[in-house]
Amino acid sequence: MARRRPANRRARWAAPAACALTLALAACSAPADEPAVAAERDWDDVLAEAEGQTVRLWMYGGDDKGNAYIDDVLAPAAEELGVALERVPIADTADAVNRVLSERQADVPDGEVDLIWLNGENFATGQQAGAWLCGWTSMLPNMEYVDPDDPLLTTDFGLDVNGCEAPWHKAQFALVYDEARVEDPPGSIAELLAWSEENPGRFTYPAPPDFTGSVFVRQVLYEVSGGVDDVPLEFSQEAYDELAPELFRRLEEIEPSLWREGQTYPQDLGALDQLYADGQVDFTMTYGPATLPDLVADGTFPATTRVLLVEDGTIGNASFLAIPATSGSQAGAMVVANLALSPEQQLAKARPEVWGQYTVLEQDLLPEEVQAGFEALPQSEILPPYEELSEGADPEVEAVWVTALDEGWRRQIAAG
Repeated sequence: MARRRPANRRARWAAPAACALTLALAACSAPADEPAVAAERDWDDVLAEAEGQTVRLWMYGGDDKGNAYIDDVLAPAAEELGVALERVPIADTADAVNRVLSERQADVPDGEVDLIWLNGENFATGQQAGAWLCGWTSMLPNMEYVDPDDPLLTTDFGLDVNGCEAPWHKAQFALVYDEARVEDPPGSIAELLAWSEENPGRFTYPAPPDFTGSVFVRQVLYEVSGGVDDVPLEFSQEAYDELAPELFRRLEEIEPSLWREGQTYPQDLGALDQLYADGQVDFTMTYGPATLPDLVADGTFPATTRVLLVEDGTIGNASFLAIPATSGSQAGAMVVANLALSPEQQLAKARPEVWGQYTVLEQDLLPEEVQAGFEALPQSEILPPYEELSEGADPEVEAVWVTALDEGWRRQIAAG
């Protein structure tokens, strides 16, 4: 569990680096703080160049199902295309971004990172420093199954994707409770906060910058500010100074009612899930609610676990795969990203027993047999279908908001 002390500050914008050398895919004529742009190529040429390459995918390593999906499903499929996919587990996506930024500063032409699972502030940090290869996603054949007008996929926490990352899966923030212990569940964030005060010790949330704790804080921001329409998605210091005080006042107000009186917070979502599984708290939360039926089936969570339907919706977003400008296996990385977008892989990844991630593909564009596969995915009384869960979804604020709110939480809540 995380003690209430200041956390290490996350890396901020890195200094621009000289233009790194890349393989044939990347143009290196832009200034260092602008992205390298992939030259338009025939897909057969990309496949030919990718043959024999090794792609190192840096990704959060704390999700056992995600790890197993990569190792047992995606990597073997990549091998059939002549690409060796190696998963590099990390504790924080910022570690991968910092590695890329360091390599870019050093003009490394064949860096350690070929592909990163990321979104939000990590994408924005790299984009600011010109760290990503851009203009390549339009070459992926499987982008034909993606809705080009889906705002969750064309922007990443308010920042235009601009062909610098390929969509991988969607996420929907969900609050989860045990209906055997919560007889009259709250129906809104305001009611949840009030419930926590009426039931001392039975609720808590992970300490930001844990991504789930961070999104909970943003959900509370929307609530105390009067709704999503009253929070400008684009960050400004003026808006922060106007809205943040009420947010932190409310979080301070509920703190004595939290688990262990708010003297300590779960360090990450895994720690909160364990508290929930042990019956120490009555709520947990997740960006991936499709995994819940499997957690109930294997006995990790109680059979009476349910998703809380919140009026006015919850925050939804997507995660992506980005290729660093310093990768020496950019063709192989493109092949892996395209494979990850394939209807077959998206369907496999959506199965609760595999990983339970929501697809980024538009159902009407899919082959009939794949549509049938998605329709046949098991339904559960534990959670509503994605269409219902995501109805009225709240948008994400700009990534700068996330950094500012995480830092504000550290100073005003964690530091007491």
